[in-house]
Amino acid sequence: MSDKLKARRERLAEKSAGPGLGASTPRPRASGRVARKAKVLFTTQFATLQDAGLPVLRSLKVLENQMKPGPMKRVVGDVCADVEAGSSLSESMAKHPGVFDELYVNMIRAGEASGALTTICNRLAGFMEKAEALRRRVRGAMIYPMMVMMIAIAIVTFIMLFVVPKFEDAFAQLRGELPGMTRFLIDSSRWMVEHWYLLLAIPLAAWGGLVMLTRNPAGRHFLDRTKLRLPLVGGVMQRSQVARFARTLGTLSASGVPLMQALDITGDAAGNVVVRNAVESVKAAVKEGEPIARPMAESGFFDDIVVNMVDVGEETGELDRMLMKIADNNDAEVDARVSAMTAVLEPLLIVTMAVIVGFIVVALYLPLLKLQEMIGK
Repeated sequence: MSDKLKARRERLAEKSAGPGLGASTPRPRASGRVARKAKVLFTTQFATLQDAGLPVLRSLKVLENQMKPGPMKRVVGDVCADVEAGSSLSESMAKHPGVFDELYVNMIRAGEASGALTTICNRLAGFMEKAEALRRRVRGAMIYPMMVMMIAIAIVTFIMLFVVPKFEDAFAQLRGELPGMTRFLIDSSRWMVEHWYLLLAIPLAAWGGLVMLTRNPAGRHFLDRTKLRLPLVGGVMQRSQVARFARTLGTLSASGVPLMQALDITGDAAGNVVVRNAVESVKAAVKEGEPIARPMAESGFFDDIVVNMVDVGEETGELDRMLMKIADNNDAEVDARVSAMTAVLEPLLIVTMAVIVGFIVVALYLPLLKLQEMIGK
């Protein structure tokens, strides 16, 4: 038998051996961005299956089979394959940091170590549902005024670029001096028509400047501090950050994660540099053996009520429960402030829009009224 024929038979044998006998092809890792809703839904359903008494591997397979094709299904499939190969659930999830962050993995690891994975999963599902609800409320409060402002700017820009120039041509045929309001409106319209490119360049430059600021540590700190000091909006954002801090730290503490590690994760999970710096100061003080309440008060971010509740929680040994109460109280405060902010912004935006449009209408019709008076005389 020739060497070529022998090599050919060996290749055919390798192909026909299949994944169980020949060299197995490694499973490609999942890619693609997973939506936050999909992760919350997976956590809730997984907690329900664990509460029903199903084994971890069986629960993962059930969820994978009932999911629609997409990034989350591929991630769950990878986790399921790793668990079936002998890895722990936390180790398998840690391979997907874009989906399961440090907080998620550490809580699962704590549940596996303590034998209370079902309790931890329920706690994690509740944490994610409340965090997502708070995020939707804050985002909804920001979207409405931004949409109204964008629509108002678009309408005024259209009028100034296309409507006012038509009136300018008509006013040019009139004799006499135009009213001051009309002259101001026409001059503004003429400037916008001649420098229309600035209407696009200025917002793009502002957006680029904000992006550059966020990439710079000092600029990011300035922006985050400014957000917390904005009228109306700042109070909502500060309360939501306090609720996020308290719920994250309380959930980790209740799950058995060590305090220093819980503070590390809480600081990393903070979406604001000011909060992250406050957590860092708390962590440094705790490392020196001090209680949490004193550095929280010195940070200047947490109010007296929050500090006193944390102090009482430390003294009674129920810090996790007290932190959850703080989170619930601030959630309720966010709801109240969002309602108050919406009640103030709605009439304010409507009145502002009415004043701008009213000014344009009056400025355009003043020369016509003057002409009508001249004809009447």
